[in-house]
Amino acid sequence: MMPLTGLPDKSSLELPELPITQSLTFDPSRTALIVVDMQNDFVDPDGSLFVEAAPSTLPAIDALVASARKSGARIVFTRDTHPDDDREFEIWPVHCVEGSWGWQLVDRLQPEPGDHILHKARYDAFYGTELEHLLSRVWKIETVIIVGTVANICVAQTAASAGLRWFDVVVPADGISALTDFDQASTLRQITSLYNGKVVARGADITFG
Repeated sequence: MMPLTGLPDKSSLELPELPITQSLTFDPSRTALIVVDMQNDFVDPDGSLFVEAAPSTLPAIDALVASARKSGARIVFTRDTHPDDDREFEIWPVHCVEGSWGWQLVDRLQPEPGDHILHKARYDAFYGTELEHLLSRVWKIETVIIVGTVANICVAQTAASAGLRWFDVVVPADGISALTDFDQASTLRQITSLYNGKVVARGADITFG
């Protein structure tokens, strides 16, 4: 096969083989669960940027949050946060305006005392936020488990920043959602191939102990 240049030929695209880890157990004192942007505008059908696959991830994410919380692992809920005149609305429809219904986290995934809510202005949860300081300096975290939406946007950019900072990145495939199958597959491919991240099929394949 000749090297690919220019625009890809859609008829020749093949789904890359993804390395799947069967199960993983983590030290809760060195692990953080990052729940990315599970907000009404993305997860509720009435949201302005509804991801059709996102509601199906709620059971897996909810169960993983409960397991992490019970173990004492750190939990971070990111919340995409924009003013009315944010430049991001030149790219996307208006969404997650601070204080609006769409900005709120979905009812099923509500933080509890001890969880951290992180407001972020762009796709990457590390960009302009306190996340690296908390993970590295305060909590001494080594592994981040990332779930949420949208897979190839905020999940992927957050995973990339975590990998570039030498955190071990873990993603349960049933805990992330994308707008297309291609976006879902390419996200998992990037995380495993570029950042040596690990993918498990289900959040239930992750335990703490």
